[in-house]
Amino acid sequence: MAQHMTTTADPSAHHLLPTSLRAVIIASALWVLSLSLTVFSGSVAALLGCLIACYLVDWGINRSPLDRLRLLSIVLACTALFGLGLILATVMTNTGVLANLVSPIYAFNASEFVKWFAMSFSLTVSLRALAHRTSFGAVLEIFFVASAFVITLSAHRNGMIHRPFFIGDFALTRGMDPASILMALGCGAVLSLAALLMLENNQKRLPYHFAVLGLLCFSLVLYVRAFGLPTPQLTDDLGLTGSEGIGSNSQRENPFRDGQNNSDDKEAPVAIVVFRDDYAPVNGSYYFRESAYSQFNGSMLDFTSRDDMDQDLIERFTNDSVETSQLPAAVNERTAVRTSIGLLVSHRSPFGLDSPIAYRSTPNPNNLRFKRTYDAYSLAPEFDFNYLIGREVGREDWSSEVWQEYLAIPNDARYQALAETLIADLKPQYMDDPFARAWAVKTYLDENGIYSLKNQHAYESDPAASFLFGDLTGYCMHFSFAATYLFRSLGIPTRVGIGYSVPASNRAGGTSLLIQAVHGHAWPEIYFRDIGWVIVDPAPQQTLVDMTTAPQDSLQQLLGDMLRDQSSFEDFLQSRQTSFIDISLLLNFIYALVALALALAYAIKYYRLWIPPHARADQQYRVVYRAVLDQLAAVGYHRNYGESREQFAARVGETAPSLKSMTRYHLNQALGDADFQSFDRQQWQALRDNISKEIQHNVVTWKKVLANLNPFTWLFSK
Repeated sequence: MAQHMTTTADPSAHHLLPTSLRAVIIASALWVLSLSLTVFSGSVAALLGCLIACYLVDWGINRSPLDRLRLLSIVLACTALFGLGLILATVMTNTGVLANLVSPIYAFNASEFVKWFAMSFSLTVSLRALAHRTSFGAVLEIFFVASAFVITLSAHRNGMIHRPFFIGDFALTRGMDPASILMALGCGAVLSLAALLMLENNQKRLPYHFAVLGLLCFSLVLYVRAFGLPTPQLTDDLGLTGSEGIGSNSQRENPFRDGQNNSDDKEAPVAIVVFRDDYAPVNGSYYFRESAYSQFNGSMLDFTSRDDMDQDLIERFTNDSVETSQLPAAVNERTAVRTSIGLLVSHRSPFGLDSPIAYRSTPNPNNLRFKRTYDAYSLAPEFDFNYLIGREVGREDWSSEVWQEYLAIPNDARYQALAETLIADLKPQYMDDPFARAWAVKTYLDENGIYSLKNQHAYESDPAASFLFGDLTGYCMHFSFAATYLFRSLGIPTRVGIGYSVPASNRAGGTSLLIQAVHGHAWPEIYFRDIGWVIVDPAPQQTLVDMTTAPQDSLQQLLGDMLRDQSSFEDFLQSRQTSFIDISLLLNFIYALVALALALAYAIKYYRLWIPPHARADQQYRVVYRAVLDQLAAVGYHRNYGESREQFAARVGETAPSLKSMTRYHLNQALGDADFQSFDRQQWQALRDNISKEIQHNVVTWKKVLANLNPFTWLFSK
């Protein structure tokens, strides 16, 4: 026997609103999902197919052949219809008949229309049939709507504010911040999901629920305005991101954990750099140093606790300007470069282009986007590696203790044994040259190391030894620590620098450079006398993971223009603007309307409660009774449609017993009963006070709190 729908559709007018609302919500979800997957004709078909299916099912139950079909038959028929649609769409594009009759473009658009109409119609009929005939169908429907929004907007997460492209392009060509559209879509998704839930329950309270949800969405907007946009949650294995003020002297967790630079977050932007002076690195990458691991703590290298080490580093942010206490040498082989840096994610310490010598805090041109902005001044190297041949290492003014700190390694003789083996083949004239020795070590790691985020070394007592004397498989932290220990075993003072390394090609000829999570990096640095700290970074030729990212030129330009200054960003938006309403003006107008509506609602609510003692005596029966109804509505008791006043008083008798008497007095006086015309102001107020006390005593605290906060409760008094 056929299964029957649990709810009967009624084509009468009072079912039009919930049916239409549900149809619009599901159709909107399908439309949003289709935008990034098909052309305009496909999106229109998705919208139409869903709307037709919703009205067919919701208004056709018990009136159409669907009622005589089993649920399984409906689902199978929908699956078959979807398959036929795909076949027909394929035939339309592959046979060439339609293309020859009209045009290839028309044939493609027509095939997309057929495919998406079939998919949308069959999917919606299945979902609505499941919702009518099963207890879990409504849950599937809500899950579909949520998934459609999440899938479409997932590209925007992790700070990729120019994605999805159909939203980013639309926003940027009209002079809007894409985040404004995403926030509106997010609020729309919340309202849509809530509406689907409420449609399954009490439809009479829809306006009230939507008003409360609207206030929540408005609160979200205010929160973002006050505290900025959410930022991606990034791995912090290198100790770069996190709360400000921690500085580089703090101990950090094990940096060798698996999954560093998690591939799920690798595209997330963490900062934007604007070059105020032109500079191209000689080694093909821009290195931005934030801190360094230099002091051996008995198990591995850590941030130094000594004031006479790493004096070129600046550990903390400042609201003014700060300079390093130790400048690099070889000034003639360096160039002064000023960069402006906008942090999209909070960092523990400031970073700057190799080698930073000063930082200056700058006004933040976009508080919603940037956590902090500052200028970094660097003396960037212009020399190549040949310049380092024949150079001595270490500073002349280092104490013996500092020398020992920069040469300390684990108590493992294998480091020096391997290092001596690696330099054994050097030519005699380079046998004692520090740079030639270091280069031999680097070459060994380049040729034999394998780059991988997953490894077996993370929790060994010495992860670097497990890597170096094991399978040589690891990521930048393993390579940099292993190289540093090998360098130090050869008497070369070395530390591990941490920060970001960005390919020079990413700059793409512009003045902006986007730094992403994937660019987090660690590298060995050797101190050469009269030069300073020099990066000698191993580059493994074998890799098991692709850590490259696609160019983000539009996002790079967008954030760069945001950072330069507010007027520059506005110029950028105006240069792309077409005739479209000013989104900021519209948002401000909406904020003003919402604030005005809230103020007016509160004013009406408290006026209705305040007026009874001040109204005329002959109006007391009306205004006092109305005030009591407002008080009851605020805590969730209001008269239902078709319910008499006496029935309502009886229903809430446990909460407000005195309402029965007040209702009787109110009706008698309203109908002109002479016995109640002399009921004076004091008697009405005393009766109201009794009911107020009963409500106060019989209603739970949280309802009373909400009653005071909700400005729209008076709308339900009748």
